[in-house]
Amino acid sequence: MEILSVRNLGKVYKAAVSHEALSNINLSINEGEFVGIMGPSGSGKTTLLNMISTIDRPTSGEIHIGGEDPFGLSQDRLAMFRRRELGFVFQSFNLLNTLTVKENILLPLALDGVDLDEMNHRVKELGEKLGITSILNKRTYEISGGQSQRTAVARALIHAPKLVLADEPTGNLDSKSARDVMEMMERRNKEDQATMLLVTHDPVAASYCNRVIFIKDGQLYNEITYGDSRSDFYQKIINMLSLLGGSGHEFSPVRH
Repeated sequence: MEILSVRNLGKVYKAAVSHEALSNINLSINEGEFVGIMGPSGSGKTTLLNMISTIDRPTSGEIHIGGEDPFGLSQDRLAMFRRRELGFVFQSFNLLNTLTVKENILLPLALDGVDLDEMNHRVKELGEKLGITSILNKRTYEISGGQSQRTAVARALIHAPKLVLADEPTGNLDSKSARDVMEMMERRNKEDQATMLLVTHDPVAASYCNRVIFIKDGQLYNEITYGDSRSDFYQKIINMLSLLGGSGHEFSPVRH
């Protein structure tokens, strides 16, 4: 089943000199896929993510998520759609430090008025899957970066959204924590069929995807698919990034 359909998508930012950030983007993501998007800074990948996440409106073309056009909804319905159908993971974790880990994870369900027994059942199950049961009652300032990102992933998954959108989720993590988080996301993708879209600069993170789409100058440049081994896929990603150009430091491997 097709979860995300992007057709002839374009975005122009009007200014004294108009800037075409994206043009004629077509892509689709099926249920259970884990897709990466890469490209140099300014290539348009963040613009694309902002439109898929319904934060920014396309200038032309259309986006359907789970068969629905979010931009055809009223503001109230769109806010509800975003909350129910999408899950978000950010580079900066975006956790509320006044809440415990458990309370942060349960936020989407609390906003939707899910009953307490169901919330407790879901957080227990997900906490075990993500290896964060021992920190559920801690405050966010008492846990590590890797644990913070696990918490953020749990919050993104707790309401079983149609699509999880991750924006540079390993950007603030050391290499071991980054691998841990990506392995955990890969496992939830494989075992729970969670559909995920990852925007990243990091070739190691991208190597956990099923396929990676490359964007250059606002257009689709190429796409590669996972073959038989992660090391081969990683090498293909590195080769594609070197073809894409951009300055070398933009695609540095995970920081050690």
